[in-house]
Amino acid sequence: MSDINKVLIVGGGIGGLCAAIALRRQGVAVDLVEIKTEWTVYGVGIIQQSNVVREMAKLGVLDRYLDAAYAFEDVGIYDVQGNPLARIPGQRLAGPEYPANVGISRLALHQVLSDTAVELGTQVRLGLSVAAYVDDSHGLEVTFTDNTQQRYDLMIGADGVYSKIRGMLFADTYTPRFTGQAVWRYNFARHPSIDHLATFTGAAGNAGLVPLADNLMYLFSTSHEPDNPWYATEQLAVTMRERLANMGGLVGELREQIIDDSQVVYKPMEVVFVDEPWFKGRVLLIGDAAHATTPHLGQGAGMAIEDALVLGEELFGDGSLPERLQRFMTRRFERCKYISENSILAGEREMARDPAFDRIGLTKAMLKLTAEPI
Repeated sequence: MSDINKVLIVGGGIGGLCAAIALRRQGVAVDLVEIKTEWTVYGVGIIQQSNVVREMAKLGVLDRYLDAAYAFEDVGIYDVQGNPLARIPGQRLAGPEYPANVGISRLALHQVLSDTAVELGTQVRLGLSVAAYVDDSHGLEVTFTDNTQQRYDLMIGADGVYSKIRGMLFADTYTPRFTGQAVWRYNFARHPSIDHLATFTGAAGNAGLVPLADNLMYLFSTSHEPDNPWYATEQLAVTMRERLANMGGLVGELREQIIDDSQVVYKPMEVVFVDEPWFKGRVLLIGDAAHATTPHLGQGAGMAIEDALVLGEELFGDGSLPERLQRFMTRRFERCKYISENSILAGEREMARDPAFDRIGLTKAMLKLTAEPI
């Protein structure tokens, strides 16, 4: 009989929900607490690249949202005027019946994951977090912020870049760092030419267009924001247009349609990487709590999803709990570190306006690495 029978997951985002699904499919009792009182999601859309499509299929959730997503095969790289530079074919890693890549709205993805987790029996409580815990080596006695207590065999911190659980494990050793960049996002009706992920790059700027549905796509753009400014809502549309001033082609045409301040999603880029084992005793970090990075390689959420799947596999193998968690680390650490460091590198080269930076080469290297089995 397994020694992991009841698990607490702190954080109801992509990583936490995927961990809940993976563990419930193993028959583990799962409680999930989320600090938000309303289970809302932040952002516009998300790219599920080929490795993520493979892992989501293994989790048994991909079929549920293909109808609400946009399947595509290739990645196109263009200069800032929209002239083609490279076309990188996708790989159907999940099998011939599945697409290479998927674009989906974050709301649709959250709905699929949260519905699946609850249907599988995850017990969800909102407006709640962990106040304290005691690890007595035989289990965890967890006290919540409403002063209730429960006992668990394992606690998973999936509570994001500002993880409270990370602070409990490592104090202030690891704190988020602003990179100097921010990302802007805005939804549009899908243009017929955007049937793939299209990225536009050069010393003059960077942007991308991601298909989300037959009638929907989103534009993203990165910008250098050295002082990490705060923008009032009424400044967002005009500032996003200014950040795209050097972009031509389709992005230049779309720029003038950015007029609704309330639809602009602006997010400063903050990163953190726990450069030692992500667990102590019976407490483990996954996703952004352990390795938050920038969106330049489109793999931030993907790494959290992979964390969840690998944890579901390793947690019920042979050996002691520390041995199993160390096997999880062996499979995850270098892969996540590569994504983290190279995503940050891409942003640094953008800010330096480095014309020699080989984004095409980096993209191909990333796709090759992530196509490999975990």
